[in-house]
Amino acid sequence: MKCPYCGYSESKVIDSRPAEEGSTIRRRRECLSCQKRFTTYEIMERVPLVVVKKDGSRQTFDRIKLLNGMIRACEKRQVPMSALEKVANDIEQELQNSLEREVSSNRIGELVMDKLKAIDEVAYVRFASVYRHFKDINTFIEELNKLLQDRA
Repeated sequence: MKCPYCGYSESKVIDSRPAEEGSTIRRRRECLSCQKRFTTYEIMERVPLVVVKKDGSRQTFDRIKLLNGMIRACEKRQVPMSALEKVANDIEQELQNSLEREVSSNRIGELVMDKLKAIDEVAYVRFASVYRHFKDINTFIEELNKLLQDRA
């Protein structure tokens, strides 16, 4: 790390602490040449995720889009926003941890449905009806029967 005052490339770390809720590390450094102190921030590099849509097109992963879909499914339900944000964070983290740079929209949809099923069954059925393109009442009833079997 170059000193911002004299340009010397050697410094020592005096203090390290988490910043921004643990997503970065703040480091106080001291230049070994001029002894002046400066602060640096270390952040984890995130490689962008690419979502492969059903039609084969690709777009970058959008956490807000994921969250908006869950919010619509939970409309008029007593699901706290914090729970939906946690689900979105968990899904994004799971996708980042998989080390795959391309993920299918099907996989994301299945992850959302698994998480919603645990939070609110009505929201799960709403999301599933849009995601799986229920064509008639029979498909809807089949999904409800699966849900009842899982419950038993």
